[in-house]
Amino acid sequence: MAQAAPRPTVRGPTFIRLLARLAEMDVDAPGPSLPERLGQWLDWKHALSLAAALDGKPAAPEPAAPAQDLHAECARAREVLAAAIKEDPLLAPGAPMDIPPDDAAFRQLCLARQRAMQATVGRLRGTLRDALARTSPAMARLAEVDAVMEAALTPREHALLAKVPDLLGQRMARLRAAGHACSWLDGFRRDMRSVLLAELDLRFQPVDALLAALRTP
Repeated sequence: MAQAAPRPTVRGPTFIRLLARLAEMDVDAPGPSLPERLGQWLDWKHALSLAAALDGKPAAPEPAAPAQDLHAECARAREVLAAAIKEDPLLAPGAPMDIPPDDAAFRQLCLARQRAMQATVGRLRGTLRDALARTSPAMARLAEVDAVMEAALTPREHALLAKVPDLLGQRMARLRAAGHACSWLDGFRRDMRSVLLAELDLRFQPVDALLAALRTP
């Protein structure tokens, strides 16, 4: 009897691999390289802004706040967001729930956590760019490039991440159809926590990169 071929391993960030597993998605053929994709995503206005940021001559830097304060601020903000996911009563194992579970409650929770991540990361990126601009002309140029890239790529990021609640809803429907109420619901809660925490890591990558730049001598 022929056996089904094993599903190919999805490469990439934990967030992408989790979504691919939960959505039971097949792996597409390799797409365009990152530079090619960026060329498709950046319109001419963003391309001009990026060129100006790369070619411009930033003003002389002003005194900057201590880098350790910014590292602590970012770490605290990340911990608050992670705790809100880990400690949410709706995602607690064995938490009482209407049967059948209210899909809308989980969707609203996902959207609320995504909005909190978006607002926090946007604020931190602005703060870190201001700090970089005060360190050196080279770092000021990097801050300008990050601002342009954020403006150019944020709409695409929002559109892609907006699909996460739908994918989680589909995951819930499959688990509900396949299992008993108590066991499948706790399994879904674990999946949702994992996805949201992985999305938090993904969203913080620009913050981590700016923090690394601040550590550069």
